[in-house]
Amino acid sequence: MREIDVSEVKETVKKLCIDSNLYLGDDVLKAFKEGLEKEESPAGKDVLEQLIENAQIAKDNDVPMCQDTGYTVIFLEVGQDVKFTGGELKEAINQGVREGYEEGYLRKSVVKDPIDRVNTGDNTPAIIHTDIVSGDKVKITIAPKGGGSENMSALKMLKPSDGREGVIDFVVDTVNKAGPNPCPPIVVGVGVGGTFEKVAYLAKKALTRPIGDSHPDKEYSEMEKEILERVNKLGIGPQGFGGRVTALDVNIEKHPAHIASMPVAVNINCHAARHLEKTI
Repeated sequence: MREIDVSEVKETVKKLCIDSNLYLGDDVLKAFKEGLEKEESPAGKDVLEQLIENAQIAKDNDVPMCQDTGYTVIFLEVGQDVKFTGGELKEAINQGVREGYEEGYLRKSVVKDPIDRVNTGDNTPAIIHTDIVSGDKVKITIAPKGGGSENMSALKMLKPSDGREGVIDFVVDTVNKAGPNPCPPIVVGVGVGGTFEKVAYLAKKALTRPIGDSHPDKEYSEMEKEILERVNKLGIGPQGFGGRVTALDVNIEKHPAHIASMPVAVNINCHAARHLEKTI
């Protein structure tokens, strides 16, 4: 049994919170540059150039690339041969978020109560998804989620007879209805299967896959390509000014489903598409 002091988890979470908000991922920057070559709209090209410049300014000056530094969503993969020492894991994670958002001068975006709307003041509690896996390591993935793109999420319980085309139509329709609100060019996370709550988790987790990393199952990778092609024909374009580059990528995650159910969920990431991970 490998022992990991929770202070190491806290420090890792803190650094990931800061870095994910300040530094655009290499996969996202590469997708911007590829999009610039594909985009035909002058306004769309101008937006992509500004997004690339914005990312460089954020990196050079150690400032957030967007004013909305998000609700902290964390995916934990915990090896079953790990024993945590030095305190409670959940509290260590939340302390890492507190310190990261304070030291990084990141906007606190969490309210204590969805009706009363009083800010917690430290961006906690984090949303923590934990998966127990084999081995003696812990993989921590941070995915700060802004409100503009999160609000464009959708979930539908399709009939099994709706099939592949029903899934594709629902995803494309959801992106079309979202329009410019999620700050395109976007990344589209799609969950298919499981149950009502599981499919929303799958859609969110899909957004942590690097851009350009296709689903290993050929049928689903072809669905990703087909959805991306249809989305980019909608004409929404970068920041909604029109153009071909509405989405940078579409990622699908799937799970077995009940014989009578075919849940589908869509979760959209804005152009920043923040996701960063570290294994300890």
